[in-house]
Amino acid sequence: MDAQRHGRLRFRPRFGAVEIPEPRLARFAFGDTRLAWLWLVVRVYVGWQWVAAAQEKLGSSAWVGAHAGAALTGFVKGAVAQAHGPYAAVQGWYASFLQSVVLPHAVGWSYFVTIGELTVGIALIAGLFTGIAASFGAFMNVNYLLAGAVSTNPLLFLLELLLVLAWRTAGWIGLDVALLPALGVPWRPGRLLRPGQPAAAAR
Repeated sequence: MDAQRHGRLRFRPRFGAVEIPEPRLARFAFGDTRLAWLWLVVRVYVGWQWVAAAQEKLGSSAWVGAHAGAALTGFVKGAVAQAHGPYAAVQGWYASFLQSVVLPHAVGWSYFVTIGELTVGIALIAGLFTGIAASFGAFMNVNYLLAGAVSTNPLLFLLELLLVLAWRTAGWIGLDVALLPALGVPWRPGRLLRPGQPAAAAR
């Protein structure tokens, strides 16, 4: 029998790509605006965690100010110390990266980390480029985990991953509701990039 008549997928890689339909549950969870309120709660929680972390750094001269880089230097040295022994918490390649790239430029990285945390936090709370902001947040969490710092990083990483998956609706109650139709996405330009044409919903 014809497999397509029974709703099955026929893969023909030699004759082009096959588009696999999105499961109904995933479409509802990550693409339905009725759940925008849920993603708003997640967004604000994660965003506030980043803002709070940045505020703490902004108030410390060891991160931003006269002694900038001192706190990060201590953190990096602590991470490198965990790269030794049979049950090392930090992998050798990452310890080498910290020693050769981060430690010599601790002052610059100190400002970069602080500003990065604050920017991600504000963007998430405001629903501004939510998917991109969540991606950068997840990237920072991964780096903290690689450096041996657990704390809330696994939870934040998981929530940010969900926000990335829900990028179409995660910022619906936020600035993205206006920005996404106006700017569009790389594969579908918005109305600002297509003068005279109505904007299509990003998919």
